[in-house]
Amino acid sequence: MIQKTLFYLATGIRGFCMGAADVVPGVSGGTMAFILGIYEELLEAIRSFDLRFLRLALKFRFQEAFESTAWRFLLALLAGIFLAIFSLAKLLSWLLYHQPALIWSFFFGLILASVYTVSRHLEKWGPALVLWMLLGALGTYVLVGLVPVSAPHTPLFLFLSGSVAICAMILPGISGAFVLVLLGQYAYVLEAVNNRDFLTLLIVAAGAGVGILSFVRFLNWLLKKFHDPTMALMTGLMLGALRKIWPWKQTLEGVLGDQGKTASLYQVNVLPSSWGREVFVALCLMALGFLIVFSMNWWSTQKARPPAPLK
Repeated sequence: MIQKTLFYLATGIRGFCMGAADVVPGVSGGTMAFILGIYEELLEAIRSFDLRFLRLALKFRFQEAFESTAWRFLLALLAGIFLAIFSLAKLLSWLLYHQPALIWSFFFGLILASVYTVSRHLEKWGPALVLWMLLGALGTYVLVGLVPVSAPHTPLFLFLSGSVAICAMILPGISGAFVLVLLGQYAYVLEAVNNRDFLTLLIVAAGAGVGILSFVRFLNWLLKKFHDPTMALMTGLMLGALRKIWPWKQTLEGVLGDQGKTASLYQVNVLPSSWGREVFVALCLMALGFLIVFSMNWWSTQKARPPAPLK
């Protein structure tokens, strides 16, 4: 009993990390799931809500229906995700607005290390896998460079935005929050979170539910049938996403935001204008993010290694 409680507590903490990543436009919750070593387990848990579950639920055999799924794992994970979203939304919004270089530096280190850790899932590199990685990197590089569009906040468009964003969110390297930015819904949804506008959040969540249940099956099939090419593609997705997460940017186009400050609309990556205290702190945070992921990967590798035989 205690072991199960600790397992679900640890799962909730992993969900909290995923939720914190999902709030930031540019960082993928799927990447965080990879870093934390629960990516394929997450896909399998979502896929467990299948036609058998639906048939049992329609017959009002709810206990049998839920016992056929990994609902406890998902509930603990979702509890952590939503706790992070509702507790960190304002803090991360403030940090992104007032200290963008520092928070982007930390996430840059996380993603850079995760590119290395995910690539280790491949048994043997070859020209075909390198090509898949380059295609993934190119696709994400172009995607994150797109300028956000202006879109309506109607229930139908919010539903569709949730469906598309969740598909991106489950993929390493493509941020669901950034997809909401591209669709012109990020600020609106973040405001709904901060204002507890549960009707808007319910519409987006409904779209996310439909999107993830359909997309996860396709992704799970790819991992089973074409594991190495899919992993190489995902490695490329994260590599290309580094364009968005680079800490130092120059705004070429913006709009006037709150308190008379300019909100960035289109930016390009640049080198730091001066190498002072802020740059030093940013580089330290980048190294910290890298070391955290590297250490977690090393620890999980040591844990999975079979014990040495007794002499």
